[in-house]
Amino acid sequence: MTTRPDILCIGSVLWDVIGRSPAAMPPGADMPGHIRRLPGGVAMNIAVALRRHGLAPALLSVVGEDAEGRELLAEARAMGLNTDHVHRSADLPTDRYIAVEDARGLVAAIADARSLEAAGNAILAALSDGRLGAPHAPYPGLIALDGNLTETLLAEIAHSPLFAAADLRVAPASPGKAERLRPLLGHPRASFYVNLEEAGLLCGTRFADSAAAAAGLHAAGAARALVTAGAGPVTDATPGGPITRRPPKVTLRRVTGAGDSFMAAHIAAECAGADRAAALEAALAAAARHVSGD
Repeated sequence: MTTRPDILCIGSVLWDVIGRSPAAMPPGADMPGHIRRLPGGVAMNIAVALRRHGLAPALLSVVGEDAEGRELLAEARAMGLNTDHVHRSADLPTDRYIAVEDARGLVAAIADARSLEAAGNAILAALSDGRLGAPHAPYPGLIALDGNLTETLLAEIAHSPLFAAADLRVAPASPGKAERLRPLLGHPRASFYVNLEEAGLLCGTRFADSAAAAAGLHAAGAARALVTAGAGPVTDATPGGPITRRPPKVTLRRVTGAGDSFMAAHIAAECAGADRAAALEAALAAAARHVSGD
């Protein structure tokens, strides 16, 4: 692909293996259900959703020079994603994620992003060698950044001239990786998309609701904080003040990727000129469609 991207999606690109049971699953349960393998990873999920909204995203990540990596890139290209800048490694396998969901939501998940962590700043080469940017001419557009990167690399990004002009949209990937994002608190152009638990982990406390969490993140240095709370109200806090909206009620049919759908729809709405309230409502509608299985 040669079209200049509308947004860069930096982070995990892997295979998702999702098992789902229609019944509730207690610990140790062995239940009938359905298992799917599909392209996944936070950066990939956001890119796919952005493409559905009419944007042209490019992926910056790593895949192995194995059959799984070749198949994954072919799937990405078939969905209209720019894979020109994905790092290919002969020494690292393609990453994987496995999750089990039941009628109540996520039961358990394991993200194996060791190759992404091992590749380090090799995935950012296009931002420094002139293809997308350079130290004297940093990339000036939107970047969606996920917390599957190592804390060391995220700290480098927080202070790197390569990201000085970017509109950074940051997602933690999971509560277990939320604290990796702390180096980005204080970045003047970083917007954080987190859930209530992740906000608490970033701030070292617990919050009662999204309004308190967004205010806490803003006080901790986040230029902007968008905090979801499951079926509860969602808050967008900026220096201009917070706005809060309640998500529509839906029947829960899937969980994995809901936050990515929310983030992508929000970014796409703002790219189309929506104001803060309209963008937040568009994001909530997209997340509702995702979890309801539409």
